[in-house]
Amino acid sequence: MRERVVLVTGANGEVGHGLISYLGERGEVRIVALDIKELDESLKPHCSRFIQGDILDSRLLERLVTEYEIGTIYHLASVLSTSAEFKPEAAHRVNVEGTLNLMNLAVEQSNWQKRSIKFLYPSSIAVYGIKDLETKAAANRVSEDQFNRPITMYGCNKLYCEHLGRYYAENYRQLAAERECCPIDFRCLRFPGLISAVTVPSGGTSDFGPEMLHHAAQGESYACFVQPSAQLPFMAMPDAVKALIDLEAAPLEALMRQVYNVTSFSLTAQQFLDHVVEAFPQASVTFESDHKREAIVDSWPADLDDAGARTDWGWSPDYHVDRAFQEYLIPTIRERYR
Repeated sequence: MRERVVLVTGANGEVGHGLISYLGERGEVRIVALDIKELDESLKPHCSRFIQGDILDSRLLERLVTEYEIGTIYHLASVLSTSAEFKPEAAHRVNVEGTLNLMNLAVEQSNWQKRSIKFLYPSSIAVYGIKDLETKAAANRVSEDQFNRPITMYGCNKLYCEHLGRYYAENYRQLAAERECCPIDFRCLRFPGLISAVTVPSGGTSDFGPEMLHHAAQGESYACFVQPSAQLPFMAMPDAVKALIDLEAAPLEALMRQVYNVTSFSLTAQQFLDHVVEAFPQASVTFESDHKREAIVDSWPADLDDAGARTDWGWSPDYHVDRAFQEYLIPTIRERYR
């Protein structure tokens, strides 16, 4: 009998750390973790098995189909926004072809199990593309269906994969004589900038905020690549994990869409720095605009409208801005570098 498990790809990433730690401590599921790099030692006790491998390796994924009964897939593996701009073709392979591979794995699992497989997918604020700052200011809180014209490869990849998810959930093989209806129960979150106190920022365009924190805690100077007025929505990592868990648990009949915005608080770069300086008065941060990277930040909304998530499955963040800094970010990061 095949072992029933939850599959987590991109296990070593910021979201992967938080999700695996949460699921492991709760102890209700057996976790198979997949990452291209060796798994962090702190996560190994939580996992039934770790597989070091590439989501582009179709043979590896075929073995997973035969060895495990996978009920839920958290597909977190991706090449992030800044890194994707330097190697867009490679990013497309990982972010799109890799996702398609995981969806095909889910279809195979669905055929074995005769039921839909839950597929949790983290999308991003990068799917938006607002043409100028005047439009951004006027738009304020942006809903899921507005400004879906991304200007980055990462954003294009994420938006396309959202559409792939809808296809597999609603229209898969719609012209087949014997149609396999709804092999995937696709559930997607569009995250704002995520801030983790546990892992170091790793190439995201919204990382100017957490980079300020980590540099200040280490007594290192930091040159922020956006202007003080640049504004984005943010979320503390525990809330990102909570959103994934809550969406996974929501009854399908309650979900009116496959893709949901979620957010917590919105800050300018200057406001973010004010919170950093309050905790680390000796912080040395300068604003040295990188116009190309800043243009990407400016194309993303200043805030997200997450009314759909709040209405359909009761989304509400635990960490508003003050609690995020005072109870999570500052004490955890300070302890990290002590």
